[in-house]
Amino acid sequence: MHIGWAAVLDPPEVGPSPTFEELRDHICTRLPRAPRCRQTLRRVPFGLSAPVWVDDPNFDLDRHVFRAESEQLNEIVDACMSEPLQRDRPLWQMLIAPRLEDGRVALVGKAHHCMVDGIAAVELASLLLDPTPDPPPTTADAWRPEPAPGTLELLLRGAADLVGDELRLASIPARVLASPRLAVEVVGRGRRALGALVDSARPARFVEVLNRPITPRRHLGYVTRPIDDLLRIKRAHAVKLNDVVLAVATSAVRRFLSDHGERPVAVKAMVPVSMRSEAEDEGLGNRISYMFVDLPCDEPNPVRRVHEIHGETDERKRHETPAGGDDIVGLLGLAPPPVRRLLSRVVASPRTFNLVVSNIPGPRSNTYMRGCGLRETYPVVPLADRHTLSIGFTSVGDRACFGLYAARDALPDVDDLAARLDEAIDELLELGASVESPVPALG
Repeated sequence: MHIGWAAVLDPPEVGPSPTFEELRDHICTRLPRAPRCRQTLRRVPFGLSAPVWVDDPNFDLDRHVFRAESEQLNEIVDACMSEPLQRDRPLWQMLIAPRLEDGRVALVGKAHHCMVDGIAAVELASLLLDPTPDPPPTTADAWRPEPAPGTLELLLRGAADLVGDELRLASIPARVLASPRLAVEVVGRGRRALGALVDSARPARFVEVLNRPITPRRHLGYVTRPIDDLLRIKRAHAVKLNDVVLAVATSAVRRFLSDHGERPVAVKAMVPVSMRSEAEDEGLGNRISYMFVDLPCDEPNPVRRVHEIHGETDERKRHETPAGGDDIVGLLGLAPPPVRRLLSRVVASPRTFNLVVSNIPGPRSNTYMRGCGLRETYPVVPLADRHTLSIGFTSVGDRACFGLYAARDALPDVDDLAARLDEAIDELLELGASVESPVPALG
């Protein structure tokens, strides 16, 4: 359940490229911006409540930042992502290649999903970046670990959380009866939560190539295009950019299923949706909901696929399905730990969804790390058990970057799928050129 990225940077236009030691030291200077990076998890006795974050008294940057052993990006990413994070330390890791075989610099990072969501993972990487080639001066790092809570304190805190959850649940009926406005809000939220629950419960069709048993070995395929290619498709069909991302993923999976001798069928995709407010955008964390979208891989007409996806995502947003999913996640947080564990397994089942397709906003302006300009970033979206593929999309300046993350043993030819996605963009561009452009949709 780690989430991550593979970033490629151009060497400085003036002066030598930074060494591994200089890049590692640069990361060290940015740690005060991300306190979670120096914290680890402690379990609450008897599982009374969720584990708590505490400062790591033995924090050592050398246990998190390593020199890559290869000069090839593929090999670096595969090596990093195929190893689980060690749970006795803060749940993140970075590999640095100060010089790839093409002369560029690579930074590959991962963090556990309990620490960050997709957007926060990009922000974690962005903490290392500056708007100009010259980084600003840094101040001395005065961090000292806070004393860890003892067993008794953890036990008391867990008991208090448990009682607090029970009281909050018990007080809901009284608060609803006392406030007509709250009653209306609860009814509305209940309706949208029920809609999200029904949507989640729709069984996904089993798709063998997407839902085989998996091993820890991973591989990342990637596609880079000018962002203008996707925006031209968006304008031609008056849809959202996210609809275009889902449409090219649909076309790629459709062709890939045919390549494997399978009849193309509609597949159910989990589409993460950020629920963070503007205030929450300032910090790292995990604040994510979801909606489920049927990707019409069984539809032979690519233009119809675009509009079917647009109609479905528009309907989900109109019915506030992501907000309903967020309400469900909040209620599950009040459930006893055994119930949460059981439901998490149900949600992650291949009978609930076939794959994840995630659109993660990236930096729109030029950014730099020790004078090296960020050129490309490929997202790594986690794989649940018996899910062989996830597709992540982000943009970096004028470039669109797709990361196709696969369980390597179960889906060894994900690079072929990446090629199919590239072809799908070409196809929609060609078809879009013949479509009379209506008024552009915002998004």
